Amino acid sequence: MTIRSRFLVGLAATGLIFSACSAGAPASQTAGSSQPASSAPADSAPAGEAAAVSLQLQWTPQAQFAGYFAADGEGYYTAEDLDVELLAGGPDIQPHIVGSDPNGPEFTIAWVPKVLELRDKGQSDLVDIAQVFQRSGTRSVSWKETNITSPEDFADKKVGVWDFGNDYEVIAAGRKVGLEPNEDYERVIQDFNMELLLDRQIDVSEAMIYNEYAQVLETENPDTGELYQADELNVIDYNEVGTAMLQDAIWAREAWLAESGNEDVAERFLRASFRGWIFCRDNPDECIQYTVDAGSTLGAGHQAWMMNEINPLIWPSEGGVGAMPEATWDQTVQIAVDAGIIKAAPSEGAYRTDLAEAAREGITEDANGADFAKGTVEVTPGGN
Repeated sequence: MTIRSRFLVGLAATGLIFSACSAGAPASQTAGSSQPASSAPADSAPAGEAAAVSLQLQWTPQAQFAGYFAADGEGYYTAEDLDVELLAGGPDIQPHIVGSDPNGPEFTIAWVPKVLELRDKGQSDLVDIAQVFQRSGTRSVSWKETNITSPEDFADKKVGVWDFGNDYEVIAAGRKVGLEPNEDYERVIQDFNMELLLDRQIDVSEAMIYNEYAQVLETENPDTGELYQADELNVIDYNEVGTAMLQDAIWAREAWLAESGNEDVAERFLRASFRGWIFCRDNPDECIQYTVDAGSTLGAGHQAWMMNEINPLIWPSEGGVGAMPEATWDQTVQIAVDAGIIKAAPSEGAYRTDLAEAAREGITEDANGADFAKGTVEVTPGGN
């Protein structure tokens, strides 16, 4: 498996800092080019050679991307005659910007509202070709005694969020019940960890269900000497609140897709990647190992939690893995418009479903996961 880090100089200056929705200490990183790799037409490969493409991950190696590690490790990419380089993300990498570069990677994992913002500014032609995550992983977590069980309870509280567009769902939830940040509650910018909540410096903290929420449960309560328990916390789920926005999708540039042979390459890439996620649904333990082998710096216990929470974001998928849940897309767009993130709804070409549909037609495994049932995992101290 090839996983390489790529740092682009000066991206932080754009003010669109990448979400650490999957924050963890960055993996040890090999030297990489300061410029994106060339993206030559895939059909330019000599006959008999696999098409070489790259996938820009949204963060450093972790179970959030286990399906792609599995697609590589199980030989699904090879079976589709593809040579796929997996590019690690990190705190200095903004995938939606990297992927928008005309010479950037062929495929990119990024959150939908971040790409819509670039498209609205005319700075990107990225197209959502597969909506892998069908549900949002964003939560707000608070201590039980604060009695914060819904966005209405934000009033007069210190509400922790991540900056640079990672707080859209939280802000939209407050506005839905008539609460404005820094008017009706204090909006506190938190780091990509749970320290402010653990130290009781804020009343409620933004967290991803597959990462930061687990960080609390993996922490020892100094008063008891035991790990914190779920029944000591309140959790607001934005899928239930109605302000969830679509997150991890597979994107490709419209111009690249228009080049001869590249739609076929994209279909094959999607088919192999979908099979990787199917494998992780049915074989989570093996996918945890693939993630550890990929160089994750997070403990195996934390990866087990993450894998167990990532699968429910994908499965079941009513339209099949990678299908577009149109109601949630429309909701994402409306929230983005209402929040002033974008001026108007994006053009029809912001996503397309034909490539994912064609990819699923070539899959013999269960691509819907209608009978999927979430498993259980044991919380481990420090996620080890």
